Amino acid sequence: MTTLSLPFRTERLLLRPFTPDDLDDLYAYQGLPEVARYLYRQPLTREQCAQSVSRRAAGTAWAADGDDLVVAVCPADEGKVVGEVVLKLASARARQVEIGWAVNPAYGGRGYATEAARAVAGLAFAALGAHRLFARLDVLNTGSVRVCERLGMRREAHLVENDLDEVRWGSEYVYAMLAREWKAGRG
Repeated sequence: MTTLSLPFRTERLLLRPFTPDDLDDLYAYQGLPEVARYLYRQPLTREQCAQSVSRRAAGTAWAADGDDLVVAVCPADEGKVVGEVVLKLASARARQVEIGWAVNPAYGGRGYATEAARAVAGLAFAALGAHRLFARLDVLNTGSVRVCERLGMRREAHLVENDLDEVRWGSEYVYAMLAREWKAGRG
């Protein structure tokens, strides 16, 4: 697999690497309970966000299982980060890539998650050589369900009470798409 070329633009967004200057923007959504609940973790502290920004800004290789790429999502007319799209190399040998996203709820409902995820999914297949792209999401996260369906991904699994956060058992959907399906126009 090769590396992803950043930054790049979509119709309304600039997708770029994180920088240390993005700390306040990252903390603005990663510190929120309504974002953390779908990630089965507590909201991040400002210190945890600072560590995350440092790691993200340093980048990572894209060669071994567990390597990831995190793309900052910025409206083209603003300099601020309003969300992120993550690609995680689940299996280098089988070219399986997990995709995920998070958007600051203050910017929700504008289609940013779909637009950014569609662009990054295209790059996962074209530039990174993914064979299969999949997303795992809480069944209560209806916004992310809609993003998966807009991308043309199929629901492959419904895992019942497979994860536990501090309060509740969560159930999960797995959505996926193959490279040949993406190329055939489902994306």
